[in-house]
Amino acid sequence: MSNPYLQKRSLRLSGHKTSVALEKEFWQLLEQSAQKQQLSLSALIMSIDTDRDPNRPLSSALRLAALAFASSTGER
Repeated sequence: MSNPYLQKRSLRLSGHKTSVALEKEFWQLLEQSAQKQQLSLSALIMSIDTDRDPNRPLSSALRLAALAFASSTGER
C-alpha cells in the first residue's frame, strides 16, 4: 500500500539504484538547497549520503539536511 503523503524518487548512488520516499515539502527544500549551492539534486543527495552516519537511513539524513537548510534560510 502506498502512502499518499510520500513522493518516491529513484536515484543512483555509488553505482547502485535506490529509491527514497519523502514528503513533497522535503523534496522542495532539498531542491532549493541544491539550487542555492549550484548543485544538481543528485549531487546534493550524493554529498549527504557520503557524509551521513552509516547507521542513519538515507531518508532520515535527507530530512535533517532539508531542515538544516530551512532553518539557515528562514524557510517554512
